[in-house]
Amino acid sequence: MNFSSTWQRWAIIALAVAIPALVFAYVAGWLAPQRLTPGKFVNQLETDGGVHPGMRRNHTKGLCVSGYFVSNGNGERLSSAPLFSPGQYPVTGRFSLPGGNPHGDDAKAAPRALGLRINAGLGQQWRMAMLSSPVFLVATPQAFFTLLKDKAPDPATGKPDGAKIAAFFKAHPETAPFLKWAKEHKRSDSFASTPFNSLDSFVFTNNKGQSHFVRWRFLPQTAFAPQPADAGNDFLFNDIAKRLEQGPVKWQLQVQVANPGDPVLDATKAWPAARQHIDVGTLVLTRSQSQDTGACGDLNFDPTILPSGMAPSDDPLLPARSAVYSNDFTRRLGERAKMEKQS
Repeated sequence: MNFSSTWQRWAIIALAVAIPALVFAYVAGWLAPQRLTPGKFVNQLETDGGVHPGMRRNHTKGLCVSGYFVSNGNGERLSSAPLFSPGQYPVTGRFSLPGGNPHGDDAKAAPRALGLRINAGLGQQWRMAMLSSPVFLVATPQAFFTLLKDKAPDPATGKPDGAKIAAFFKAHPETAPFLKWAKEHKRSDSFASTPFNSLDSFVFTNNKGQSHFVRWRFLPQTAFAPQPADAGNDFLFNDIAKRLEQGPVKWQLQVQVANPGDPVLDATKAWPAARQHIDVGTLVLTRSQSQDTGACGDLNFDPTILPSGMAPSDDPLLPARSAVYSNDFTRRLGERAKMEKQS
């Protein structure tokens, strides 16, 4: 036996085992306990909002919707994505409210949220997770994680410590635009009259190879009416379900194009309103379903799942959102499988 060649074979086998183990340990955060990982994010969401097996850890209260997107062809100027060719494309979506309470009060929730999956054709999908606010609260995953920790219920009172939260906002002046919106915006009486914004920026590339940084927003085609003072606990979800029983509800999809020098990597900063806006189509929702039985229940609205002609920007929030959504998705699917096995 050639001792040297035998040793080399064993060394190769050992490396084949060790390298995946090291990668797994790194991803799990075992090699650097202070490193922020998707698992730590989701653990903190569970600490703040509790665990409702089989359900999302954040934006837990939700409703499935479906319909279609009608492209008018204008989007082809910006992106080669197949869904920007004139036509109609199937949509699955989910309205939701922030927080881990599946029975939260609709009247107190802000911002409102909408996740969408548009089947883009050619086996491609455009997934998105949007908020009604024009900007996000913080610019980095680390800042958001710190806020989640500071919002955790105090063991002595069972409620968040207001002093900790105030100290966080004082230390993070980038939160000022969101806080101003939260204080001043007028809440509408319906999801149907609520706008939804991409917040993060993305890169659209057209068939000529020309690329642009963009954001987008869905503008409601239902007239604004103020939120009633006596709105019930579930008024938003009851309202949209009732509206969809009576007929389609529509939003116009408008893409905003950045100019050089605009803050494309910071979701806390809006771009000037004078930037170019292009109307690229209409979202038409036609049906709602419970999230327990509807198609959105097992859907992960990962904003980095994009068709050709679209790509994530280097905004640090995007990869973090993708990783955290995936961790949350894996946990709730495992819980559902366990519950089904026990039933």
